[in-house]
Amino acid sequence: MGDDFTITYAEGAARLNRISNALLARGKQGDRVAILSSNRFEAYEVYLAAMNAGMAAVPLNPKQHPSEQLFAVSDSQARFMVFSPEFAAVAASIRQDVQQVEHWIGIDGTEPGVIPYLALSEYADCSPPAVTIEPDDLAWLFYTSGTTGAPKGAMETHRNLVTMVQQFRQVLLADADEYDVMLHLAPIAHGTASVGLAHLAVGAAQAFPLSRSFEPDKVFEAIERYGVTASFLAPTMVQMLLKSPNVGYYNLRSLKNVIYGGGPMYVEVLKQAIETFGCVFSQIYGQGEAPMTCAGLHKSEHVPTESAARLGSAGREMPGVMIRIVDADDGPVGADVQGEITVRSDLVMKGYWNRPDATAETLRNGWLHTGDIGYLDKDGFLFVTDRIKDMIISGGANIYPREIEEILLQHDAVGEVAVIGVPDDQWGESVKALVVLREGRTATGPELIEFCRARIASYKKPKSVDFVDGLPKSAFGKVLKRELRSSHWKDQARKI
Repeated sequence: MGDDFTITYAEGAARLNRISNALLARGKQGDRVAILSSNRFEAYEVYLAAMNAGMAAVPLNPKQHPSEQLFAVSDSQARFMVFSPEFAAVAASIRQDVQQVEHWIGIDGTEPGVIPYLALSEYADCSPPAVTIEPDDLAWLFYTSGTTGAPKGAMETHRNLVTMVQQFRQVLLADADEYDVMLHLAPIAHGTASVGLAHLAVGAAQAFPLSRSFEPDKVFEAIERYGVTASFLAPTMVQMLLKSPNVGYYNLRSLKNVIYGGGPMYVEVLKQAIETFGCVFSQIYGQGEAPMTCAGLHKSEHVPTESAARLGSAGREMPGVMIRIVDADDGPVGADVQGEITVRSDLVMKGYWNRPDATAETLRNGWLHTGDIGYLDKDGFLFVTDRIKDMIISGGANIYPREIEEILLQHDAVGEVAVIGVPDDQWGESVKALVVLREGRTATGPELIEFCRARIASYKKPKSVDFVDGLPKSAFGKVLKRELRSSHWKDQARKI
């Protein structure tokens, strides 16, 4: 997009084989290929080519700190590293610290000691690579965001990814076809690559904007100009689009499927999004350990007037997925009872890369323990309440921050909010809300506390409110509550 450079599927298949064979000429099946790039089609091409060669792609989120990118390259023992020009300095820095990377490949690059990407895409041999790939071979090595400690590499296999694509095609993207145009807006290292696979499966067009930043007006222009029908958006991106003063000036009627996930989508924001863009939204629930499609809320179920309560759910189990809610002893609980969400499916990862301890802790008794708290209602709809590590225990009562955040976002002055637990001599923990006000709006702490008291049980309401200019977020757009809590707990014996 921008220069309107296009590649047909026939041309793309030949290029893919050339790149795969070029990689195999320099390495072998099973090697890891680290990729650090903005949303360029070449980066997506390398993801596919690595898998086509029987290698594993290691996506590096461009929004992460260089130290996190270095960790993933080093920990994965990547043999190749592919990078786009804007990350040449980062790649050079990583090169000084790691020894195992043998081949440095620059997209548009001409740096000394760097292989130009054209050497791969113009490689002579365009025949299918001579490799045999088994379903349980490693396809992607996805590093968690590390919000609760050092990142871990989730080993996603070909079986995992094929299962995910099948589930998208059966349910959430059943109406996708070769006439669709998918716009890649979220980082390729995040969910957009996965949703892209489902569109590749039906021969849909894949569009990559030349703009390297997420700018709402340029997004609207692209949708209108290219007849974009589909995209994947993180909830924070949806909020940014809604905040644009120009959202009503573009023809966005081509939109058909907007998949969202990767963090909490608050009900009030979702209602506004549906009112603005139409009933085109489908929610997915998954994580790096079980990509994208553990549960889903189809766009047909996003009807505020008929199922307002259901808008707060993550939907129902996808085909081939079992979801079970368990207590602290791993015993199953009944409907509407909160517990840890566990998952059994061919979606579930092989394990963590070189972390048998973490693998054993997370994959217990044949179930993936997600670390999320939630419940299933009587109709099988999954409600994700919070992360276990974010739950507040005050006076022996469990308090779930998201419930309070949902309430506060109903206040006209509140733009963003994060609720955390802070030390309390009497109760162990008390509830604190950190609030970002909407531009031009005002509110007081007592006003917001009273607003909550009128809508939820008194013991859940915030005891204190801090007004802040912004909330720290991870590279995937998730609020870093650990960082928010750290200053309050640094002198405490309890670890957070």
